[in-house]
Amino acid sequence: MQLELTERQIGAVTVLDLAGTLTIDEGAPRLKDKINSLIMQDRTQVVLNMGKVSYIDSGGLGQLVASLGSVRKTTGTLKLLHLSKRNRDLLSITRLVTLFDTFESEDDAIRSFPARTADASPITVHAG
Repeated sequence: MQLELTERQIGAVTVLDLAGTLTIDEGAPRLKDKINSLIMQDRTQVVLNMGKVSYIDSGGLGQLVASLGSVRKTTGTLKLLHLSKRNRDLLSITRLVTLFDTFESEDDAIRSFPARTADASPITVHAG
């Protein structure tokens, strides 16, 4: 099954809902292109919702790590949400689980990002 990507914006955080397989020939190139597009837009607080990812191969794992590295170079970060038992085991076996912050709750994942002061509007107080 080809990887489908759906993008949602929650405050300063971009949530990418992934569905399908994350493989070297299907999902990895699409994920790479999407992450690069987000970086170009300075949207570097990213959550990958992996709840509907049925399979990850070595190329998919490599792209997850590459995506994390690309986002971190811009002082952003990438976090994983809703890993299936199979995919969590895969990350554990390959010792990649230590690289990623993983969450079971989207709210917890969103709240785990530091507030971006550049995104906040300045508040002006006028003395009356």
